[in-house]
Amino acid sequence: MEHYPQTELDVESAASFLDISVQRMQELMERRVLVPNWNEYQHLFRFEHKALQIDIGSVLVQKGNVFSLIRGFPKIKRAMLLGPAIKHNFSDIPRVAVEEKMNGYNVRVILLDGKLVALTRSGHVCPYSSEKANDLLDHDFFTENPQFVVYGEMVGPDNPYVPKKIYDIGSLEFFVFDIRQKNTGLPLPLHERRSLAEKYSFRQVRLFGEFDIQEAPDVVRHIIQDIGRKGHEGVVIKDPKMVLQPIKYTASQSNCSDLQHAMKVYNESGRDFIFSRIVREGFQSVEWDENEEDFRKRCLQLGESILRPMKESIIKVREGERVAEEFTIRVKDRATISRFEEYMRRLGMDVMFSEPKIEDNEYVVHMTKINKSTSDKTLAMWEGQLWS
Repeated sequence: MEHYPQTELDVESAASFLDISVQRMQELMERRVLVPNWNEYQHLFRFEHKALQIDIGSVLVQKGNVFSLIRGFPKIKRAMLLGPAIKHNFSDIPRVAVEEKMNGYNVRVILLDGKLVALTRSGHVCPYSSEKANDLLDHDFFTENPQFVVYGEMVGPDNPYVPKKIYDIGSLEFFVFDIRQKNTGLPLPLHERRSLAEKYSFRQVRLFGEFDIQEAPDVVRHIIQDIGRKGHEGVVIKDPKMVLQPIKYTASQSNCSDLQHAMKVYNESGRDFIFSRIVREGFQSVEWDENEEDFRKRCLQLGESILRPMKESIIKVREGERVAEEFTIRVKDRATISRFEEYMRRLGMDVMFSEPKIEDNEYVVHMTKINKSTSDKTLAMWEGQLWS
């Protein structure tokens, strides 16, 4: 394991940059609201809690005595009923834009010391995502537009977080859905952002179009039904000028896919995660005015997505196996594997890595993540312990 010199935060300069007192800055550090990243990224300090109107996952970058702030991912609220939500949230504008919400994992990309760095939602530097960003994105964008941060979705089967084979992607691709200013976090207007991303040949989330407020609920419903049949996730409904806050809406198939995964590892999954997806199904069924046959199909799909994966996990433990998830990563630099393994360990993940195999001049590694909590809880039930 490599050793890196420890980087100390320049508290006075940081306090001045954030426009707070030195004492307040010291309190943030002492309470571990602001903590350094690891290894060569110790000069990147991530917000582990919201403070100073700065969201969790935001990152304070220190370069000498110069600072910049990489804002976290804006929280996008969810529509339960399309018609009322669109009418209520976009009443001040005549039209809304609808883009696809893809099923992967979010990263923010910046240029740092000549290389692209991918920041996760929590503000960590992911070694795997950073290598992919360097391969997939044109570095000229970042040197010619240093004031911007690129927000996007990593999507595809070679994905250590959310592997999906639903997009006809061979390995892993990066799709831009936002470009924002450093420090302020202000977004570019939608069409300006799409034009700029296109200039540098960045792949982007699909734009379905702009629609009048009155027609938008019916149009979005048909979009959702279409992408749902393909197993895709949903849409984000936006003010084209990006002044009003966007809202998101998901397909039933995506809700059920999430539940299938959650119930496979039922003791690791949060109750709110599971409950919220069940509630979405109820609201969608009512707004879409389903007949009895369609409602029964929804009930069957929902119930099976909850019970079948849980049943399979219970049987697996009964047969002496552990509940686990399988992932694959594909890298060009073998050192990325060891860095990513250390990264997983630091995050507290129980992950086993296979020996790398060379395919098409890349290293392919299969990962097995053991879901200890679900495995142990299920085994305890088989041993006769009572649920508590």
